[in-house]
This record gives sequence, C-alpha cells and structure tokens, in this order.
Amino acid sequence: MSEPPPERVRVTGPARRRTHPRRAGTGEIDAGTRVGAIYMGSLLREQGWLAVRILTLLAVTVGSLPLAFHLFPALAGVRLVGIPLSWLLIGFLVYPWLVVLGWRYVGAAEANERDFAALVEEIER
Repeated sequence: MSEPPPERVRVTGPARRRTHPRRAGTGEIDAGTRVGAIYMGSLLREQGWLAVRILTLLAVTVGSLPLAFHLFPALAGVRLVGIPLSWLLIGFLVYPWLVVLGWRYVGAAEANERDFAALVEEIER
C-alpha cells in the first residue's frame, strides 16, 4: 500500500508592516475638514501645473517636428547612414525624450509631495 500524500503546507512571506509611519500632520486631511480640503487642493493644483508644464514642453519639442518638416521640405530628403532624418528623429530621439520627461515629472511630483508633507507637519505643530 502506498503512503498518503504529504500534508499541504502554506508558505507565506514575512509579516507585513507599514514601512512609513503615519504622518502626524495629516489630521485635518483625514478628518475631511475645510482646512484639509484646502491643503489637498493646493497639492492637487501644484501637481496639475506640473503636468501642464511637462505637457507643454512635450508639445513644443515633439509637436514642432511635423511643423519643421512642413516649413522646410528639404529636410524630408535628408538621410543619415541611409535612414531618413524623420525616422531617426522619431525613432531614436522622441522615445528617450519621453523617458526623460517622465523621469523629470515623477521626480518633481515626489518633491512636491515631500514639500507638502513637510508644510502640513510644520503647520500642525
């Protein structure tokens, strides 16, 4: 007779704990008071303006490529290493530029949040 299959064992990771302790200065925001709404409104406004600035920079830089090729038709015939200039610009410059803009946006958004948290803590002390 064969042995019964071994008993199943549930494997889990270590107990999860909060990595960041709750900030003391968020009472007004958590309570949903008018002051908390003003705090959150200021953060959202700043994050919105950051997004507008980044998108404007994107529109001016990447959006100007079709305009440049329209205004200067001779650019359409330019080839580097046998590849049309338009393909090189779109394929090899635009995508890294998008990564740079995204990296800049995330860094600035995180800095805004850190500044906001410091301000709220300072005000509520």
